[in-house]
Amino acid sequence: MIDWTTIDTVLLDMDGTLLDLHFDSHFWLEHLPRRYCELHRLDSALQADLKARIISESGTLNWYSLDYWSRELKLDVVALKREVQHLIGYRHEAEDFLAWLRDQPQRVVLATNADRHGIELKFGLTGMGDYFDAVVSSADLGHAKEEQAFWHRLNEIEPFEPARTLFIDDNPQVLESARTYGIAHLLGVRQPDSKREPRDFEHVHGLDGFAVLTAGGGLHLEHEERKES
Repeated sequence: MIDWTTIDTVLLDMDGTLLDLHFDSHFWLEHLPRRYCELHRLDSALQADLKARIISESGTLNWYSLDYWSRELKLDVVALKREVQHLIGYRHEAEDFLAWLRDQPQRVVLATNADRHGIELKFGLTGMGDYFDAVVSSADLGHAKEEQAFWHRLNEIEPFEPARTLFIDDNPQVLESARTYGIAHLLGVRQPDSKREPRDFEHVHGLDGFAVLTAGGGLHLEHEERKES
């Protein structure tokens, strides 16, 4: 069980942590490539090329920027997202956890790689914005969460003590970046996409559901020793 008296700040990811990543997986790897070929009247075989192009930007600000992909693909990507917005939804127990946090003394900050267009779309559909003391996008800071510069810039505008901070994310590279920065309490969401199998993390505890973090839970946060390579 978390000793909440040792935590002043809770940093939360959005996609794959609070929201089911199935929406994003479906959109970027299925819906967008298909609609791109349809709208530009291209052979459907080119969908695979677009998927590879999208994946090649993984971990960069471009990967997360809807403006970038709208320019590159000559499409209104936000409008295309709205075509499948019915897939946007909370992960199991996520909204209950946010409601619980709202009544706790810790400062709760959304720290997401999603750009402001993506945040606006999802906040409008879920009402999630009401749960946070602050919302920070990597686009605002000029660095993705995979980079150390993100954490330095985040601490400048939303000061937090790494030793007294809990960060929850689903991305192993992001969690490793946060670990390198010195954030003491880290959790990795094991099943960010409800349509895919859970996975384990090498250096942080895996999280299956949020209820374990509240009263009567059983999860004790400690650093795991780095495994020998």
